[in-house]
Amino acid sequence: MTPQEIHDKLKSKFGDDLVEAKLDAPQPWIRLAPNKTKSVAFFLRDESSLQFDYMSCLSGVDYNDGNLGVVYHLFSMVRKHKIVLKTSCPKDNPHVQSVSEVWGTANWHEREAYDMFGIQFEEHPDLRRILCPDDYPGFPLRKDFKVPEFYNGMKVPY
Repeated sequence: MTPQEIHDKLKSKFGDDLVEAKLDAPQPWIRLAPNKTKSVAFFLRDESSLQFDYMSCLSGVDYNDGNLGVVYHLFSMVRKHKIVLKTSCPKDNPHVQSVSEVWGTANWHEREAYDMFGIQFEEHPDLRRILCPDDYPGFPLRKDFKVPEFYNGMKVPY
């Protein structure tokens, strides 16, 4: 199935919840509303003509314009097609629906995006820091992050 056919199938089901698409890019992508990620993900996985059964990567992004993003790289082992999904949310209220119930690999990827960017994945089964200590101040991959001079009374070498 081509990226255009995937987009058309999603558009017929979700309409205006698909915000934007770039289908002629080297990695074609579709941007959707952050409150629709879970329902779109279930549809992509369960629809027999799509069968996106593999999420290879989920990445957090700081667009440096007041928004954070999540990028999902999806592949169908059965149908041999792929697509990239994107969503974004305001940096001051970063909430996106979790897709860990859809693809198990999302569990750790979402925890990393939470830890590094502060993105809150709603309904995640165990959303806690995975790389930084629980009491670490801030989110290190945000563009406005300032490395603290001291952490727990120790000088931070930077």
